[in-house]
Amino acid sequence: MADVTAALVKSFRERTGLPMMECKKALVEANGDEDLAVELLRKSGKKTMEKRGGRETEAGRIAVYFDEPTGVTAMIELLCESAPVASTDEFGKLIANIAEQFAKGPGAKTSEELLAQPVPGNPSKKLQDEYDDLVNKIREVFKLNRMLRVENKSGSYVHHNGGIGVIVEIEGDNTALARDICMHVASMRPKYLSKENVDPAAAAKEKEIVGESVRAENAGKPANIIDKIIEGRMKTFYADQCLLEQPFVKEQSKTVAQMANENGIKILNVTHWILGQ
Repeated sequence: MADVTAALVKSFRERTGLPMMECKKALVEANGDEDLAVELLRKSGKKTMEKRGGRETEAGRIAVYFDEPTGVTAMIELLCESAPVASTDEFGKLIANIAEQFAKGPGAKTSEELLAQPVPGNPSKKLQDEYDDLVNKIREVFKLNRMLRVENKSGSYVHHNGGIGVIVEIEGDNTALARDICMHVASMRPKYLSKENVDPAAAAKEKEIVGESVRAENAGKPANIIDKIIEGRMKTFYADQCLLEQPFVKEQSKTVAQMANENGIKILNVTHWILGQ
């Protein structure tokens, strides 16, 4: 049997970040083989976390990675149980690696398929291993909740705290404007891209409510005046709800649609994630 020295346990603890006694127990069971001891700790950690699988994951981060050579953008949402964990460098590194691999690699349809791929820059290690090692160290439930891979030209934005992520897909080359529009989306939170995307039933209901209010406020005025007031109120409704109708945050005198047209781009799609929603 290999001699599991205090120095070996100390070194192994620095490698794994786990408590001293757990490290010693794993090394003894693995007869001093550190790689085998890591695998034993991962298996032990998975069993522990399976018992905690029902715990709420209300914190986490959103991350985006743009692969310039291919033009592919990936966005990932990784959840955990507490905000302090989500703000750690280790958690940030894990989600950054997952996003980078999703953009640079062959893609994946499921989180399991993605985590089975290698860590960027370290092909000898799988993302799943990195994921499991951090879960085992922190002992919180993690969940790779959402993943998106975009091959169209796009702009992207992630809020500094990782709580908001936006990708705007475009036709055209002005990705700098696309990024500015992402920041607009994060701030103004439109529900729809354009008026055409609004649920017709919702629009009709809104017009009915607006019409009743306008007629009550303007009793006795000609019908054509009433209609113009209703039309104006509906423009405000669409400006609140629809990205293309909103005044652009960086140029309030123009709508987002006008800015896009004047700068040679067409907005194809918008993805707006708010953490946990």
